[in-house]
Amino acid sequence: MRRTFRTVAVGAVCSAALTAPTAVPAQASAQTQASAQPQASAQARASAQPQGHRARHWQLKDTGASGVRFRGLSAVSRDTAWLAGTKGTVLRTTDGGTSWRNVSPPGAGELEFRDVEAFDARRAVVLAIGEGEASRVYRTDDGGATWTESFRNTDAKAFYDCLTFFDHRHGLAMSDPVDGRFRILSTSDGGRSWKVLPGDGMPAALDGEAGFAASGQCLVASGPSDAWLATGGGARARVLHSRDRGRTWTATDTPIPAGDPAKGVFALAFRDRTHGLAAGGDYRPDQTSPRAAARTTDGGRTWQPAAEPPPAYRSGAAWLPHSRTTALAVGPTGTDVTTDGGRTWRTVDTGSYDTVDCVPGPTCWAAGEQGRVARLER
Repeated sequence: MRRTFRTVAVGAVCSAALTAPTAVPAQASAQTQASAQPQASAQARASAQPQGHRARHWQLKDTGASGVRFRGLSAVSRDTAWLAGTKGTVLRTTDGGTSWRNVSPPGAGELEFRDVEAFDARRAVVLAIGEGEASRVYRTDDGGATWTESFRNTDAKAFYDCLTFFDHRHGLAMSDPVDGRFRILSTSDGGRSWKVLPGDGMPAALDGEAGFAASGQCLVASGPSDAWLATGGGARARVLHSRDRGRTWTATDTPIPAGDPAKGVFALAFRDRTHGLAAGGDYRPDQTSPRAAARTTDGGRTWQPAAEPPPAYRSGAAWLPHSRTTALAVGPTGTDVTTDGGRTWRTVDTGSYDTVDCVPGPTCWAAGEQGRVARLER
């Protein structure tokens, strides 16, 4: 979305732990290998530390990149995660966040990386956002030692926001509307090459409608062919759904408020082809965000508002693996948990995060401003 927003910037064990309240100070003691970035302070505030021997909490990890905001995050395992952020920064850890290696593509210092999709510790694809040639895609097959630029946007009217993958080969990237319709890129070789899909299967965009490059979660996939796209900025906040890897789409209104360039759906999370969550609101810190979450049980054909939504704007969301009911939502003012599939949410942390991702283990990672990264730990 070409608006102020862009420049402003598992199972039962986890369920029980995350519902416990309170936040306490802690030390972020990890060392860093990200020498190209300024060192972060060793003092950090880790929050949401529940009581009990099985409790889990966010444990801050020192990335050494305090001047970077990480809105792109891809969790591979408990040990391995990738980050993408401002100043063309890409970091990778393979030891659970104890150390971070700066693997940024050479010459990318002026780019804004907002999404990263990693297949393992060596293979990843990152998306840079912006108008015209600022929107680019890079891929690495050697852990970031080398990168290949596989796409550079040449249409001044396009502005790419998010990307997603169905598997290691097939993926999509989305742009804000061009000539009245959202534009979709497709890859079938793991991001090594991309093509623009025909727009005749895409519904017309609303006046002012666009996507939010807030957390890498405005475009998500589940299964071999289903994808969902989140929107805001128009008269209604919508979710678009494709059953055929982006060739055709249907649009559905959500109950999340819109009607303003700063309002809409910022993040989607689907645990399967039918059960999904939407999170968003108004990203301006001086504005309230009522009805900031919704859920679907029919693949996005209909959306129901949360009976007890998060209390403020949320930009990221993720299901806990192997759980049918538990998920997290994060934003600049805190972390919320649902244990009933999105019907009700409870704040369990007041730390600032923009994006969250969970993998089997269960392990969840979160990232945000001032180089802030954390892992959910016992």
